[in-house]
Amino acid sequence: MREQIEQLIKNTLITLQNEKKLEAFDINEVVLEHPENSEHGDYSLNLAFVIAKRTGQDPVQVAEFIVDNARHLIQSSGYVENIEIAGSGFINLFLSKQHLVEELGKIVREKERYGRGSVQKKTMVIDYSGPNIAKPFGIGHLRSTIIGQAIYNMYAFLGWKVIGDNHLGDWGTPHGKILYQLKEKRLKGKTPKEREEILRNLTIADLEELYVGFSTEAEKNPGIEEDARVWFRKLEQGDKEAKELWGYTKEISLQEFNRIYRLLHVQIDFALGESFYEPIAQEVLAEATKKGIAEESEGALIILFPEDKLPPAILLKSDGTTNYFTRDLATISYRLKKWNPDIIVYETGIEQTLHFQQLFWAAELFGWAKRDRFVHVAHGLYRTKEGKFSTRKGHTIHLEDVLREAVIKAKELVEKSENAKELSETEKEQVAEAVGIGGVKYNDLSQHPRRNIIFDWDKILNLKGNSAPYIQYTYARCQNILIREKKGVSVKKIAYSDFTREEMDVLRIMYQFPEVVYDAAEKFSPNLICNFVFDLAQKYNSFYNTHRVLQADTAEEKEFRLLLTAATAQVIQNSLSLLGIQTLDRI
Repeated sequence: MREQIEQLIKNTLITLQNEKKLEAFDINEVVLEHPENSEHGDYSLNLAFVIAKRTGQDPVQVAEFIVDNARHLIQSSGYVENIEIAGSGFINLFLSKQHLVEELGKIVREKERYGRGSVQKKTMVIDYSGPNIAKPFGIGHLRSTIIGQAIYNMYAFLGWKVIGDNHLGDWGTPHGKILYQLKEKRLKGKTPKEREEILRNLTIADLEELYVGFSTEAEKNPGIEEDARVWFRKLEQGDKEAKELWGYTKEISLQEFNRIYRLLHVQIDFALGESFYEPIAQEVLAEATKKGIAEESEGALIILFPEDKLPPAILLKSDGTTNYFTRDLATISYRLKKWNPDIIVYETGIEQTLHFQQLFWAAELFGWAKRDRFVHVAHGLYRTKEGKFSTRKGHTIHLEDVLREAVIKAKELVEKSENAKELSETEKEQVAEAVGIGGVKYNDLSQHPRRNIIFDWDKILNLKGNSAPYIQYTYARCQNILIREKKGVSVKKIAYSDFTREEMDVLRIMYQFPEVVYDAAEKFSPNLICNFVFDLAQKYNSFYNTHRVLQADTAEEKEFRLLLTAATAQVIQNSLSLLGIQTLDRI
């Protein structure tokens, strides 16, 4: 809808300029937006202010002149029913009822395609989730995983070719700590048969225990930190035993990750660990030396940035090992050569902001790509009331525990629902999983990515109000009405036009869905979709609680309200689908 209105305004202004009623000015300065108060119209223009700034006139007088001369041009399009001047000179446009109703028919006809963009000749690589092997998914892993997936979904919906790449943390000194612990605490002195049995039965919980145990022991005996570095050097050098033990820890971790991804309904296109990029990292080191980008400092190889605007970045540590910065550069080199994306997006924690500033600038220094080809979508952290979660200290909450508890709470909700007796036990389990996990995801996605979230069981498991269950229930309510109407929904021209305030409230938000998706994608902010779909659900429920649908007073009224209900259900489904949240016909 916005595109049509923008084009209408542009054509109108060009006509007025050709008629010498307006002087030439940059039309791109005109901003079209939705007023905060819907009583002020569907769209608002700052046009009078743009012209008044150039001419020194009063914006209200300019607005009156424009409206007097443009009213017939704008209203003749059929899109706009009324034009008003508000405040100090804003020009407000009210969309025609006929066009709003036609949009309902479009929604019902296009179904899941409604709001989709045309195929773009653009490619995005998005790096998200990125868990570290040998550690269970903690609650802190949730944000990158589901925000990243939502961004992926939005851009794919808008027609981009999107490639999701899960950059697994499977390399580096922390893995030396695991190998040291595994060798010293579990395998030392064991026979080959006992050793094989221990490795075969290792769990992710065992690996976490070994990692936390290393930290505890290192506080008493700092010397084992060097032992861990030795084990990582052995791994980098291809030591047979080190690679074997590391292989076990990686396989156990991947099985665990995939299990959690299935629970979250997340599927990432590629899962390439840091280890994959180690050979390319050596090529990066050689290229850095050849191009004079890196220099030696205290035995390490570093990159200095122009005018010291950023701290130096270490390419090669003094002990001869690479680090994650080197491997991240290798990753950029690989992605640019393999996929040649228009943009590479990294969805990670806000604490990595400096790292990505250095990384993107370094890629530019190498001559691979300009910095504006990269985006870091930085999310805030889940925190306890005492501070940041820490696997190293054992202060973490496992994501699976949160998800399972959410499902249990949702099952209690299902048992109390009006449809409980109609659902089988299997159906109740399915509903509980969709509602519980959807609630956890929505609780996160409904907040701006950069915001820190204090972990609070009561809040995260709240299944009322602004939550996924509330929106899922609204969808189920719509479906229940549509199922009961056996004749189906008509998308022909609706004769009914005496709309109530509640009906108009739903009509005047529905058409905004494509705009919201575009804005949410452009700003990398899935919370904008949450805001929209919650608002839509509230407005529909207000309508439902005030007016009858199947028992409407007239056939025309019923026909319209069924169309309104079907369109609401479809837009809710499309919105939640982008967020990775299931919809249900019955709750």
